[in-house]
Amino acid sequence: MKILMTTDTLGGVWSYCMSLCAALKPHGVHVVLATMGRALSLEQRKQVDQLDNVDVHESTWRLCWMEEPWHDVARAGDWLLSLARRYRPDIIQLNDLGHGDLAWPAPVVMVGHSCVLSWWDAVKKQSAPRAWHEYRERVSASLKNADLIVAPTHAMSKALAHHYGPFNRLYPAPSVIYNGSNFPALADSPTDKFNQAEPLIFAAGRLWDEAKNIAALSSIAADVPWPVYVAGEVDQPNGKGKAPDNLHCLGFLHNTEMARWLARASIYIAPARYEPFGLAILEAARAGCALVLGDIESLREVWGEAAEYVDPDNPAELRRVVNQLIDDPQRRQQLSALAWDTAQSYFAEQMANDYIKAYEALVNPAVFTRPRSVASLSGMPI
Repeated sequence: MKILMTTDTLGGVWSYCMSLCAALKPHGVHVVLATMGRALSLEQRKQVDQLDNVDVHESTWRLCWMEEPWHDVARAGDWLLSLARRYRPDIIQLNDLGHGDLAWPAPVVMVGHSCVLSWWDAVKKQSAPRAWHEYRERVSASLKNADLIVAPTHAMSKALAHHYGPFNRLYPAPSVIYNGSNFPALADSPTDKFNQAEPLIFAAGRLWDEAKNIAALSSIAADVPWPVYVAGEVDQPNGKGKAPDNLHCLGFLHNTEMARWLARASIYIAPARYEPFGLAILEAARAGCALVLGDIESLREVWGEAAEYVDPDNPAELRRVVNQLIDDPQRRQQLSALAWDTAQSYFAEQMANDYIKAYEALVNPAVFTRPRSVASLSGMPI
């Protein structure tokens, strides 16, 4: 099977695609990977070079969630269609929301990793302003033309259906395929991790993104006895950005460095206001960190009882919970074990198996026939 897959190079979607492409290899899947957003970093080039089932095609077209993107979105669409004509894929998998309504020659799987409208709801506690009206219309048309819509959690599925649905009269909501990762290497045991971990707190994410809520960590860092280290880019895509106070900012970390910091950290904090899945949290759990997370629906769905939860808008609660964990090694060890155990529900191989089921249904002539407008599979259960 051959798949034309889009990705951006700016955040978690790239990590998701690397995990998925690697896990699809044993299934005989070849991926034509089309990148957008900005040029690949040296680290990203090394990652994709290790995947011999992937051909990468690079661009720097702006994505639909960026400022004034629509000229670039149109040019990117022409480029993507040219790749489809050249490679004749069996499946188109779009990991952005801007290109579903093109004249694709094959069934389209669109993955809603996040969206601007649900971001505004969660972060700003209000509807997106009129400036995002065109985004709403374009994304709605894009999603309605996809043959299968996938979300990484039920919470994100509901958000997409709320803002852009229904997509199909029989299946009005996207299907759910949980993300998975094999990075970093799973800690040998939570007990070993607990005995070897250092008295430090770690976090990761785009420091400029209000959804990640790194500012909450900055506001309490002076009031906790352990140092707080944060990995992530300070600058926004437009070049603006300022490092938060009271934190040890490490900047962008390559995988080897990230794994080293996760192995050292006792507590991982993600006081997110908006996080449709949270691959960085999964990586921390695989390393055996105790988790302190924002009390939002998606994170409760993924982690259940394996974390402490705090109101993202209540720094005093975050300070209290963190200090209690520092003072209670038994509870830290319990949370470490629960996170490590729960992380094993989210292996990359399981994610790939679920996508293979979806792909095979779409390429089955008995299920999928032309034209797409007649045989839409949006929201098809898998």
